[in-house]
Amino acid sequence: MGYLDNLLKEMAEIDASDLHIQAGEKPRFRVNGQIVESDHPVMSNEECEKCLFEVLTEEQLLHFKEHNDLDFAYGDHISQRFRCNYFRHQSGIGGAFRRLSARIPTIEELGLPKSVEKVAHYRSGLVLVTGATGMGKSTTLAALINIINNLYRKHIITLEDPIEYVFESNRSIIHQRGLGYDILSFEDGIRESVREDVDVLVVGEMRDYETIRLALSAAETGVLVFATLHTTSAAKTIDRVIDVFPAEEQAEARAMLSQSLRAVTSQLLFRRIDDLGRIPTTEVLFGSVALTRIIRDGKVHEIPSLIQTGKSAGMISMDDSIEELLKKKMVNAEEVYPFTQDKSRFEYYLKYT
Repeated sequence: MGYLDNLLKEMAEIDASDLHIQAGEKPRFRVNGQIVESDHPVMSNEECEKCLFEVLTEEQLLHFKEHNDLDFAYGDHISQRFRCNYFRHQSGIGGAFRRLSARIPTIEELGLPKSVEKVAHYRSGLVLVTGATGMGKSTTLAALINIINNLYRKHIITLEDPIEYVFESNRSIIHQRGLGYDILSFEDGIRESVREDVDVLVVGEMRDYETIRLALSAAETGVLVFATLHTTSAAKTIDRVIDVFPAEEQAEARAMLSQSLRAVTSQLLFRRIDDLGRIPTTEVLFGSVALTRIIRDGKVHEIPSLIQTGKSAGMISMDDSIEELLKKKMVNAEEVYPFTQDKSRFEYYLKYT
């Protein structure tokens, strides 16, 4: 077993979520959301290259040398999977590794609202799972897809960069495709998928105009499309989708999105006070006649009010989700306060908790 495999094994043993390796530094782990220094020695650039390159295929090594960047999944042989990114920086080479659960968790195990499961039962439309990097979007997507896989006879295609959770077809047939290996781009993957009798399409990330346009089009034709975005609220998500379109196409984009959008979830992860890992807060918005009007008319500022009036349907605001954890004394008020919308509502928790 090589040096990198030993570090990855140690990462799992100490329940770290991430490992960072770079020239001129000791390897570092992220535990409960915090970066901690390891007991390993500082690594030179030559040592980093040897450590990181020893696990690459010839094709992966060539890609990295040509592009100075590489995304891939690794680790099945040590009964654990990791999402890996290699890069170059001022001092040399570096690598970042995210540990993936060996088993796909359930929505309940993730600590997400029960209402989130509703989206797995939709027949068509667009579902957006959003949040900043490292907030658990991929895991939430995997949990939702696994519900469909276990309950319905569907053809599911995932387009990923890289493939993270590996599914076994149950009642559904699942085909997973990795960017750069099985598909050249997300756009190509979407185009191919809609010609292959797909029922459920997972787009790892809607990064650009063409991917978003094709995803919307697929959702309009009767496919259930799941996708992720690096946005932090339902309102910002809708703005982000519309803003990628040229001004002359935005009215049409609003019309398409208003008809196809079925749900938006936005996630944050916070350290638990008891140091037993991290716990999510989640904003949930479901499609409705009112949401269709809001998107079509460009009145996204009305979405927070819509979420408040939609509580009985399972909608949840981020502030409500955060306050629930504060009442249960599960998170630190100072840590969550910057992420709240109505600051005055949370001043009490800053003073008295």
